[in-house]
Amino acid sequence: MNTAAPTGPPAKRLTWRLTGQAPEELALRADGERVTPDWAFGGATGHGVRVCVVDSGVELDHPMIGPVDRSWAVFDDNGVPGVRESTDGDACGHGTACAGIIRRTAPDCELYSVRVLGGNASGGGGTLLTGLRWAIQQNFDVINLSLSTTRARFVEELRALADEAFFRRTVIVASAHNTPVESFPWRFASVISVGSHHETDPDLYLYNPAPPVEFFAAGRDVEVAWLGGKSIRSTGNSFATPYIAGLCARILSKHPRMTTFQLKNALYLSAANVRVDTGGAS
Repeated sequence: MNTAAPTGPPAKRLTWRLTGQAPEELALRADGERVTPDWAFGGATGHGVRVCVVDSGVELDHPMIGPVDRSWAVFDDNGVPGVRESTDGDACGHGTACAGIIRRTAPDCELYSVRVLGGNASGGGGTLLTGLRWAIQQNFDVINLSLSTTRARFVEELRALADEAFFRRTVIVASAHNTPVESFPWRFASVISVGSHHETDPDLYLYNPAPPVEFFAAGRDVEVAWLGGKSIRSTGNSFATPYIAGLCARILSKHPRMTTFQLKNALYLSAANVRVDTGGAS
């Protein structure tokens, strides 16, 4: 998704403080047990993890999604952007599709929605910044962002927001653009960037040894939830991204004290094409 509009207000500065808590133990541990998919997210369902879909909204009570805990929309009040609670659902189906994949992957997560896109799956950069900033300030555990902007004038503010999320331990899982163009925020190292592979296994995900796209998940001919309680089949990086967001929710439900840096490492070590004993992707 491409967005363009005037920038919103500047990101708030973080207030730093020591938590007194050590991070989750990770990587190759002293007892010799390795990080594997089973260690990272095996048996986990996303319980207790708050996932926010920043997109076109989510259709309420869709049979493939179930309950949406709360939903909001970005609005413009005489040129002043803001966020308010909304029960209007989904403007075009895109957010519903993403939410359905998250629910399928992490069935017990808490699911939230912030609508920043309109009826034709497009929106302004200012709207995106307002919605993303607000979601970060709510301290959601995971934000699914299956959209991006090609507008260079939004880059620095998006980068500041992505960094703020990283240090707050809010994981932004961002979709790479479907065409080979520069877009953001997926290109930032502080987010988890996702593209799609063409394999048929819906649960297969791969590490990309040649970033900036870091991970690939199923995004070709994927069955997704759609408006009117229906489903369709669709293709795109947008639908690979929520699978990784769902995995993040499962990892955090099993290891709730992980930092975003550690979570990305756990995803890397658990990818199907990574062999720890060889030191990298196979």
